[in-house]
Amino acid sequence: MKINIVGGEMSHHEVDEYIKYVNNKYSGRQIKQLDIIIDGEFVDLKCHFKDTDFQRAYRSADYLVNDMEKLNDAKQAEFSEKKRHNV
Repeated sequence: MKINIVGGEMSHHEVDEYIKYVNNKYSGRQIKQLDIIIDGEFVDLKCHFKDTDFQRAYRSADYLVNDMEKLNDAKQAEFSEKKRHNV
């Protein structure tokens, strides 16, 4: 993981704690780069992930599914009749 510290200096211990924090917060995702931006007494963290491939999600009723096969026949028919928007 590449670490960038912007706007000041920080001890190795503090950097290690921020790395531990983002690894816990984003468990299951690989972090390629972490920007630690120091702004006075505040610190902003910006994570850049390795797994940035977009996975399509389908909204059905009030929940999201990532595979149309999980929906029943009626919902599959409803999706096939909807107008598609260019992304």
